[in-house]
Amino acid sequence: RYIVFQEDKKWHAVALELNIVETNNNPEGALSGLFEAVKGYIESAMKAENFGLLDQEIDLEYEKMWNMTMDETQNLKDKIIYDFGEYSPMAV
Repeated sequence: RYIVFQEDKKWHAVALELNIVETNNNPEGALSGLFEAVKGYIESAMKAENFGLLDQEIDLEYEKMWNMTMDETQNLKDKIIYDFGEYSPMAV
């Protein structure tokens, strides 16, 4: 799962299950950077046969944000959500 949001005039893209965060001046750049980082991270873990790297504990802040995006009645206050969803980098 991923979320792209704006905070303090910067765009952040987060891969929740891997705790990878990319920051950029625009949301497209943050998301593109995140997808590349996730793909590289997974490829490295597979090459090293260290699959424990793929089982990260999700940061509670991002988990709460994800849950709020699923509930349209919630207000994210100071954050602007650009995009969120599920992505499989190995399917590309």
